[in-house]
Amino acid sequence: MTKSFLSLQTIVMAACLLSFAPAHAQESSKIAFVSTERIFREAAPAKAAQAKLEAEFAKRDRELQDMAARLKAQSDKLDKDAAVLSDSDRAKRQRDLSDLDKEFQRKQREFREDLNQRRNEELAVVLERTNKVIRQIADAEKYDIVFQEAVYASKRIDITDKVLKELAK
Repeated sequence: MTKSFLSLQTIVMAACLLSFAPAHAQESSKIAFVSTERIFREAAPAKAAQAKLEAEFAKRDRELQDMAARLKAQSDKLDKDAAVLSDSDRAKRQRDLSDLDKEFQRKQREFREDLNQRRNEELAVVLERTNKVIRQIADAEKYDIVFQEAVYASKRIDITDKVLKELAK
């Protein structure tokens, strides 16, 4: 009896759930997907932003590379000369090397922070423009929803190429 009661209860519950399903569920929704990763990698505005950032930060990057080379050269020289240096000379060089290393790390951290901030600013502009293009395509082609993040999206609903084409104009 309990088995048939549970079975009957399951059937009643399923019927209730089905009765609450919206009447328009039979209508198919038009959905699309855009790969933000591809937009940031392939879109003309994203490539222009990347080139702008590279030009803006090239001088500081070269300075950091030169400072790293100086640091390595001084470290190698200290290692080579350590046996023949007096204790006070060795300690002075180690302090100088430590000071240079601290300065290098500080400048490197500032460089990364500044670069990340500028990259975020530039990508925000690209994303804003991309979202505008996506809205235009969605309105023109009557999409109900456009996803920008998904674990999986079929090529059938992927409109990234259309967005890239519009961004290239």
